[in-house]
Amino acid sequence: MPLKAARLGMLTPSSNTVLEPMLMHMMRDCPATTVHFSRFKVTEIALSRSALDQFAANTMLQAAELLAHAKVDVIAWNGTSASWTGLESDRQLCRDIEAATGIPATSSVLALDEIMRSVGLRNVGLVTPYTRDVQDKIITNLEAGGFRCTSERCLELSDNFSFAEVTEEAIEGLVTAVAAKGCDAVAIVCTNMRGARIAARLEKQLGIPVYDSVAVTLWKSMRLAGAAMSGLREWGSLFSSETEASAAAHAATARRS
Repeated sequence: MPLKAARLGMLTPSSNTVLEPMLMHMMRDCPATTVHFSRFKVTEIALSRSALDQFAANTMLQAAELLAHAKVDVIAWNGTSASWTGLESDRQLCRDIEAATGIPATSSVLALDEIMRSVGLRNVGLVTPYTRDVQDKIITNLEAGGFRCTSERCLELSDNFSFAEVTEEAIEGLVTAVAAKGCDAVAIVCTNMRGARIAARLEKQLGIPVYDSVAVTLWKSMRLAGAAMSGLREWGSLFSSETEASAAAHAATARRS
């Protein structure tokens, strides 16, 4: 697929205040590619029925259809609900979006799963702002997918807005503590945490990949849209030419199998 400029569509939790300004900052050296957003109601992250119902397919599809009006090249669910509800929920959502709009779709969790598989990771460190029961669901789903969560930290928060108030310094401390216990990479799972800006520095310090949810969503969206990622190199190993080659080879193998 030839590289080109693109319009990226992002489905955004209503109480998220990180991903929009973060993506605008990340895209400053990719001026030909624009990012567009559609919100739907998400205020609480929990395992209660009311919290899970926030991610009902019909609500998300309505928001996706609004993005389609902007003739975007890809629609990404820039949220991590499938990390605790299971990847199949995002796979079905993407199928539904593509059927309704004719536009390729992806999600933060599917993107993270893809990058970890493409570079051959097995032992994963996990950092989230979530409560213990949500964290345990994420760990269970990681292990069901063939990954081993060797170390983890969570902040026991459930108010989605509050995740954005966690400082970069605090996130850096969590990632460093998780990496110290041993893992092949650390995943910051939440698109309302400020992990993208510190990921590259932490990778140099720790010697392992640090995958932020906002960044991995952008990575996969750019790949699906066929957009050039050279302007994103400073944001970490995720956007390196070596990672791109590995991901392309993984995708080719998956298509043949």
